[in-house]
Amino acid sequence: MRLLIFLTLVFFNSSSLVAQVTIEKQVVNFSLLNVDEQIVSLKDYPEAKGFIIVFTCNHCPFAKLYPKRLNELNKKFKSLGVPLIAISSTDTFKYPEDSYAEMRAVAKKKKFSFPYLYDSDQSVAKNFKADKTPHAFVIWKDNDGSYKIKYNGAIDDNGSEPDKVTEPFVANAVDDLLNGLPVRKAQTSSIGCKIYFRQ
Repeated sequence: MRLLIFLTLVFFNSSSLVAQVTIEKQVVNFSLLNVDEQIVSLKDYPEAKGFIIVFTCNHCPFAKLYPKRLNELNKKFKSLGVPLIAISSTDTFKYPEDSYAEMRAVAKKKKFSFPYLYDSDQSVAKNFKADKTPHAFVIWKDNDGSYKIKYNGAIDDNGSEPDKVTEPFVANAVDDLLNGLPVRKAQTSSIGCKIYFRQ
């Protein structure tokens, strides 16, 4: 537990390095390989009102705290038209435990109820300007069918102690959007391991 608290403090103190993402930035559609060996695209969800997009990975200690919460978010919001999609964009040469084979193993072990996609060339993470793992985005469909970023940052305010979460940032953002309201807190600092981008 002390280690988790220490990691939380370290990551929090480095959060000022997180790239700032423009809210309302339009999202480029993507097609990525899922752990079930199928290609997944935003266009596969024509009835979706929006998506929870979470950049995560296998190796990061902070990301390892969230699988259960990701399943819970997907269970809560998928039926309301806002499914969750997780994406791994880390450099698998630097972190072999984030390989596609290992992604499949983790998804099975943790019983992921959502797609876990492999961003092999890191292009999707770069488009979103994802910076950490986990780094969450809530995107919402416009009248023209395009998606725009409405929330960017941390999943919630307590990685190490889920029972003590006081601000479930992602859930609040989706609730606001479903109720036709502006997102009460549209941007926070994502906390976790930095995504290493190949040059």
